[in-house]
Order: sequence, then structure tokens, then C-alpha cells
Amino acid sequence: MTGALMPNFTFFHNDQEAYFIYTWDNETAIMHAGIDVFGRGLVATWLEESQDWLIYYRQPEVHCDVYAICGPFTICDDNKDPFCDCMKGFSVRSPKDWELDNRTGGCIRNTPLSCGSRTDRTGLTDKFYPVQSIRLPHSAENVKVATSADECSQACLSNCSCTAYSYGKSGCSVWHDELYNVKQLSDSSSDGNGEVLYIRLAAKELQSLERKKSGKITGVTIGASTGGALLLIILLLIVWRRKGKWFTLTLEKPEVGVGIIAFRYIDLQRATKNFSKKLGGGSFGSVFRAMLRLFSTTIRGHRSGYPVFKGYLSNSTIAVKRLDGARQGEKQFRAEVNSIGIIQRINLVKLVGFCCEGDNRLLVYEYMPNSSLDVCLFKANDIVLDRTTRYQIAIGVARGLAYLHTSCRDCIIHCDIKPENILLDASYVPKIADFGMAKILGREFSRAMTTMRGTFGYLAPEWISGTVVTSKVDVYSYGMVFFEIISGRRNSSHENFRDGDYSFFFPMQAARKLLNGDVGSLVDASLEGGVNLVEVERACKIACWCIQDNKFDRPTMGEVVQSLEGLLELDMPPLPRLLNAITGGSHPVTPQYFDSL
Repeated sequence: MTGALMPNFTFFHNDQEAYFIYTWDNETAIMHAGIDVFGRGLVATWLEESQDWLIYYRQPEVHCDVYAICGPFTICDDNKDPFCDCMKGFSVRSPKDWELDNRTGGCIRNTPLSCGSRTDRTGLTDKFYPVQSIRLPHSAENVKVATSADECSQACLSNCSCTAYSYGKSGCSVWHDELYNVKQLSDSSSDGNGEVLYIRLAAKELQSLERKKSGKITGVTIGASTGGALLLIILLLIVWRRKGKWFTLTLEKPEVGVGIIAFRYIDLQRATKNFSKKLGGGSFGSVFRAMLRLFSTTIRGHRSGYPVFKGYLSNSTIAVKRLDGARQGEKQFRAEVNSIGIIQRINLVKLVGFCCEGDNRLLVYEYMPNSSLDVCLFKANDIVLDRTTRYQIAIGVARGLAYLHTSCRDCIIHCDIKPENILLDASYVPKIADFGMAKILGREFSRAMTTMRGTFGYLAPEWISGTVVTSKVDVYSYGMVFFEIISGRRNSSHENFRDGDYSFFFPMQAARKLLNGDVGSLVDASLEGGVNLVEVERACKIACWCIQDNKFDRPTMGEVVQSLEGLLELDMPPLPRLLNAITGGSHPVTPQYFDSL
């Protein structure tokens, strides 16, 4: 009976196109083609008798064959429900999203790695945790010089961005940054493709896993005490609740769809210990470290039209930004926060929630354990970002900006790209912070940016000339930051710069040496020769094009991404006229020059 409802199809292809044509013997048949919530394509026909859809085509057939269905640092197992689980040493990035069956955000490290082969505070280097019988993730890099498992392990340890390795029939394979598409295979898998993946963990984290494992064995012998301990915990929770440790919080309306939490001011005040743990500050406010997490939420009613939930606080780190000068009304502020909250991308810092009580305006973000790019590049510490990590940071920031400029509902111009606003997670994946401030702060944002105009550093000439600001101001700032990633120091760090001598301004040094074919001397000396000169030349070309005076001469961020990935070749850039004049060129800078921009 169902055979008449199944379509016939013919495949056509030529040099210009390829396509299918579907036909039905039953002209009354109703067909539905689409993509399910997990990203699988499907085709179904309507069965009138059973009043239901008959799915006769679904691809991929199983969940775990859908690309990145579980997000980074997860293991997918089609024999389990749910089929996604975090790797050992990792925790769910967004429990709220996982409850809604959206696991694409994946998992994050519990403990940051020790960069390179350096040791952490305990004197221990990173270790590896083996995961048996799995399908290896995509995008492996083959290390031909490593001819043993030990050499393969050391090759991974020596690279800050390396997160896993495998040594098997294909030799030594390593993976950088986030791991996707790791699939658990059954021990009796007939395909025989199951391999062992060694996941890089902080030494402290591996010790914690080993203690938990031994604790399970010990727990069998002390099971009799469980009842008493459970009773004690219940009593403590009752006392804790009566002492006011419980809190209420408000979640945004369900139609917002991203679970942005509206916190009470008093809860954030407690979580930050009265805003005492300052992480940093900028043009729009100060950022504080806080310990906060929501567990066991239950609905307790409604307040101001929003559902109110009750839960308790636990130890999970977040970052709270207290905005200075935000004077928008509550309704407008909430609307702008929601519009920013729906923007979720791997290279953008995730907005967890906000607070809007009286004159208080606060934003709550995910916490980045490796601080910001300026700390890793310029501050006195043991961190030396290797060549691969720096290049991946440059690509990640470019992808984040390209997404803001072209893939959001409205073009979002950051206006304040600098190393302090590029945060690094536990795997040194870059995350752009403070995007969308123009929408959230409104007029106050314009006032803050006005005070910054003329600052010699990351701001494009448009800020000085007063011309219309476009997304190309972010391109200019990105170019300046890229130079600092290459050199490992501030563009204006030379002491003569502070005395008005701009001849040592690094971007112009780089532009001139690029024209002379001498890019090797531009690289951070701390890399000790571990550089790829072709890569350095490409990076300098891109950065020089980004800082051109005329915005129409600068590439888009999408073109920058293509260039970094080697998909687009750029010509040799000219010397930027403005910077050339400021740093000792032959042509003076006049007001008429800015009118020509």
C-alpha cells in the first residue's frame, strides 16, 4: 500500500549542474522535504489512513554521523540516550541548551592546560587520558618525524594548541584546538576502525579523575554510611535555605529562545563578593570574577510577566561586567540584550545573562580561564604562544568579526577591537568580547567612543576625520592587533614613541621590511626561530592591507579569513600614507588629507 506513495527519482548531471527529479505515480500524494532538529535531511510522504508521515529517506541515518552534532570536546554514542556526552575532564558549556536538546555548544575544560612543555604551579606538565574504541575526529595533522607513541606524545605537548594525539597504523596524528566528531564505537564493531585517542588534560585534572575512579572502588566498602551522610546533607540544605542562601532569578520569555538569565542585583553582588574580584576594565565598565551556577530549578510563579525559578548557587566561574553610564530604560535595555544574546558563535564570548534593576546595568558572560590576548602577549609571565597558536588566534578573531559584519540580522560593528577585548578559553581559542555595546549602551556608547577619537593605536582614520563609520574600522583595528600578534609586543611599546618619536612604530617598520623582503626580523624573538617565513609574509601582507588609509582599499573580514586560510592571494600592499607621514615620511599630514579619506 505504501509503495504507491514512494516517489520515483531520476538523477541528472552535466558540466554546469547536478540535480534530482522526483515523480509520483499517485498524483494525490503529499511529500515533505526538510531538515530535522539534528541537521539531518529527510523526505517523507503523508499517510492518510494513519494520519502520519512516513519517512523513507533520512541522511545521515544516525545522529553521530551529523557533523559537529554534539559540539566540541564531546563523544557521540548512538547506543546511548542522550547520545552526546562530555569527554573526561570537560563539563557542559550550557546546561540550559542541553536540556533543550541543543548540544552544539559542546563542552569546555574543567582545568586550563599548562602551555607548551612548561609546568603548572604544582610542578607537573599536562598529561593524556586515553579514550578507547573511537572514530577519530576530523582535521588531523600528520607528524611524520614522530616514529613512536612517546615521540608523538611529546610532539603534542610541545605545541600549546595541541589538544589530542593518536598513534596507530597511520603513524602519529595530532589535533589542534577544539575536537569535533569523536564517535564511540562498540567493542565488537565489525568495521575494525576503532582507535585510541589520547586527550590532553591538565595534570591536576587527571589526578582528580584518578581519585574519582579509586573513590568508586572505595565507596563499595563504605556504603553503610551513605544514609547518614545523605541525612546530614538534607539537614544542611534546610539550614542553608533558612539562612537565605537560596535565590530567585528570572528567565527571559521563552520566545527569546536562548535562555538569557535576568539576575537580581543582590545575587550578582554576592557572587562577586561585593564586586571585589576585579578582572579588568575598559571604556564601558569594569569586569569582575564571580562564582555562580544554577541547579535544580523549579518554577515558583511569575514576576513582571516573566517566569520566576528557584535554585541554589554552586561553584562555577563567570564574568560580570558592570556597565558605566548605561541609562536606557529597562524595556529597551532588555530588548537590546536579547538581540545580542541570540548571537552565539565559537569565536564570540557567550552572553549568559544580565541585570537591570534601577540604574544598575550588568552583563554576565562565560569566564575565559586564559584571560585576554594582551596578558599572553605583553605581560611578564611564563606563557609564550607558539606560531601555530598565534595563527589560529588570528584566524579565529577574523572569523568572529566576519560573522558580526555579515551573518547577523543587522551588521554589528565592534568599534573597539584590541588585545584586551580578545579573550582566550582553556584551549586558547579566541573569543571576541564587548561586541554589541553600541546597541546596549545607545548614546552613551557614542559619547565613550568620542572621547577615544584621535587615540593613536587601534582606531581607524575615520574616527579622526569624522567620516561615516563602517565595518572597515574593525578591519583597521584587526590589522593593528595582527601586527602585535606577529611581534609579541605593543606597536607603540618603544620608549621613543612616548616622547613623540614615531619612527619606531612597528606597523610601519613591518610595511617597509615587507616591501624589502625582510620579514624574518619582524617575528617575536621568544619563538626562537620556530616560524614559517611564508606564513609570516602572508600575515604581514594581510595586516598591511587592513591598515590602509582609505577604507575602500581595506579587505572585508571575509576576505581576510580567505587569505589566512590560503584561499585568496593578496598583492603587495602600498605603504599607508598616514602612518608613513606620522612616522617620518616625506608627505605631511594636513586637514585636507583627512577630507580625502
